Amino acid sequence: MDFTLSNEIEAVREKIHQFVESHVIPRESDNQFINEHEMISEPVLESLRAKAKDQGLWALQMPRSLGGRGLSTVGMAACYEEMARSPFGPVIFNCAAPDDGNMMILNKVLPETMKPVWLQPLVDGLSRSAFAMTEPMPGSGSDPSAMLTKAERQGDSWIVNGRKHFITGAEGAGIFILIARTSDDSRRCLTAFLHRADDKGFSIDRRIPIMGPEEHGGHCEISYTNVEIPEDQRLLEVGDGLKLTQMRLGVARLTHCMRWLGLSKRAMEIASDYIKERESFGEKLIDHEGVQWMMGEAAMGIQVGRLLTMHAAWKLDQDDFARKEVSMAKIQVADILHKSVDTAIQLLGARGYSRDTILEWMYRYARQARLVDGASEVHKMVLARFHRDEGQDFWSWGM
Repeated sequence: MDFTLSNEIEAVREKIHQFVESHVIPRESDNQFINEHEMISEPVLESLRAKAKDQGLWALQMPRSLGGRGLSTVGMAACYEEMARSPFGPVIFNCAAPDDGNMMILNKVLPETMKPVWLQPLVDGLSRSAFAMTEPMPGSGSDPSAMLTKAERQGDSWIVNGRKHFITGAEGAGIFILIARTSDDSRRCLTAFLHRADDKGFSIDRRIPIMGPEEHGGHCEISYTNVEIPEDQRLLEVGDGLKLTQMRLGVARLTHCMRWLGLSKRAMEIASDYIKERESFGEKLIDHEGVQWMMGEAAMGIQVGRLLTMHAAWKLDQDDFARKEVSMAKIQVADILHKSVDTAIQLLGARGYSRDTILEWMYRYARQARLVDGASEVHKMVLARFHRDEGQDFWSWGM
């Protein structure tokens, strides 16, 4: 693949850089900028989203016909990385999880007649969404086949009962994609549905406290008690729930990587600015060999992650599932996010550990990267299976 960005992608990337540099980063330390959950406050978000729309920097992943920018996955990789130099950037451009992945999968699988009702409000920023799959023990986590939430057919509807937890963005979401068990078939036991937050029998039981900062809507425990979902709100065919999940999570895992790379680079920016000025034992920190080793290793790790991410993005644009490539990127970028932020904190010392910089926010956030959308150990199992099946072809230069 050619790593040169097209003129269009480069122009959008540069505009995003200027937007984040001018309108977002200078306000990160403003108390009015952040809400009680350590995320950008709603009034500020509304104002900045209006600016992003005015500049044509809205919903980059969506087709122009729906009001987006229509970028390829490669274009998204370059631009998502840029907007995530601030952790508050992606949501401003309507490119943050979970709406980001939900919009992409709904655009793929929804009939055109249903898009104005279920998809367009998300694209326009008038509603938010959540993906309800993960369950409390002994229900499904990394193993979807352990799903306990059931949907049973009754006439022209499905009746749903069960519980889900750690559902990102559930509080305040209007639209939910639900994965539920519809049979005991070993391969086609799950089915996907759409439903609304105000459906009778659906409830958000609690917003689960977490170690790090939260996305809008938090990470919630939810329950279904005889929730009735019309048959026409089923997505794909009965038994295609795992297929839809895999379709959604492939690119969604990669967009996480794109954003995490932006955060990794920002940590290095903060460290670089500091070590150029800070003196120790008669020298600038940057002139100490040990500091150079730390910075060089982190910088190399970020570039490895960027190459893996861009390669996976390119393969997705070639209509390849890129499961192997996405798993490699997910492992590498999750690790380098933590390493980059940890390196920056170590170099800044007490200043990095304090709240005088955004590094401590990023450090707490970074720990989830090795867990969300598949733990690193699960992705390593995926790679081991590919290597077992492909042998030397695991490293093939072709598609």
